[in-house]
Amino acid sequence: MTAAPATTAPSTTTASGASPITVRSWKAPIGFAIFTAIAILLFFVVGRPDLEGGNPTTTYRLSEARDAIQLPPLTLGLAETTIVVVLLMAAATVGTVLLSRASVRVPLWLTTVFAVLFLVGFLTWAAAGATVPMIGLLAGALTVSTPLIFGSLGGVISERVGVVNIAIEAQLLGGAFMAAMLGSLTGSPYVGLLGAMVAGALVSVVLAAFAIKYFVDQVIVGVVLNVLVLGLTSFLYSTVMVPNAETFNSPVKFERIAIPLLSEIPVLGPILFRQTVIVYLMYIAIFLVWFGLFKTRWGLRLRAVGEHPTAADTVGINVRATRFWNVLLAGAIVGGGGAFFTLAAVGSFGKDMTNGAGFIALAAVIFGRWDPIRATLAALLFGFATNLQSTLSIVGSPVPSEFMLMLPYVVTIVAVAGFVGLSRPPAASGKPYMKA
Repeated sequence: MTAAPATTAPSTTTASGASPITVRSWKAPIGFAIFTAIAILLFFVVGRPDLEGGNPTTTYRLSEARDAIQLPPLTLGLAETTIVVVLLMAAATVGTVLLSRASVRVPLWLTTVFAVLFLVGFLTWAAAGATVPMIGLLAGALTVSTPLIFGSLGGVISERVGVVNIAIEAQLLGGAFMAAMLGSLTGSPYVGLLGAMVAGALVSVVLAAFAIKYFVDQVIVGVVLNVLVLGLTSFLYSTVMVPNAETFNSPVKFERIAIPLLSEIPVLGPILFRQTVIVYLMYIAIFLVWFGLFKTRWGLRLRAVGEHPTAADTVGINVRATRFWNVLLAGAIVGGGGAFFTLAAVGSFGKDMTNGAGFIALAAVIFGRWDPIRATLAALLFGFATNLQSTLSIVGSPVPSEFMLMLPYVVTIVAVAGFVGLSRPPAASGKPYMKA
């Protein structure tokens, strides 16, 4: 008897033990088919009636004037590009149907290729007759994604240890406020960053205390914390910061640091290696969270507590203490991401300046199947969708501005509902542990 392949979806056995029931998920094929239909509608039915005659082209600028290595711009014709993109998207859709029929999970690389194809086709269609600054588009997407990535990393740690973290928004907002306050008072962005991490951890203290010690519903605690921190920061902003902006709301921003040699790599260099300290810390955090979760004893204990706390308790792991301290760690990471708003992006604190970023980060956690690398990729996707609206408005796209404003949230909903497929959170996530 041969064992079932690892890629096969979970199955159950009937009461008689005779025939297994295979569980299939058709979410991915349906999502692929919907986007393929949207592409056909946009590219061939709606078209670009504002561009008359010939075959308009879209130019992608791949270098900036200050780059040491200059790459020639890439020019794509609208007709041939959209035809090739739609054919490849249709082929990918057929592939997902075949995989789902065989109860094989759709691989991440196929979803990534499909998304890239759609984006290339959409950009070529939307920016036909114009020039797209790819360096600016992708660098801006990374900027928007940075707090989302910090939030998703904290969410992964918290949920992996068994605590649902709805309060990511509160941790980001509290971190942004404290970074602006301490950064202004001390004149040091590093002190502001440290204060932001402490603020995020303090929000987590409340979440952990009520969820772990007093067994209060974790979702309710998270929602209450979001409202509480929003109200508190808004009040302090109006009563303290606004009348004394020079003292309390004028933090020193982190300067961009270009890493020698790496920053001169064509395309990737200006995007990844001409960034602020917070972005470089984000790169380190992504690796450390991934390595810690899957390659260390700490990660093994953390995942054991999130999957089967009773079994973890029997081998001597203190379940409540493990949950408490890791929820605090998650809050500190998210709080550090909140500092990006005030110490790198904006340069001052504003009311509700996170603007729902915490909830998008939570969606990235789910879309990424509670994996730090996948969650990072999901956060990058959401950041790209957010930044795309400003880029297309600059190049004069015919897409209505109202649609572009809601694009990040549409991508969030579609990603979670359509492309996740069959996903399972940690078994004990959201469940309080009561020791017998």
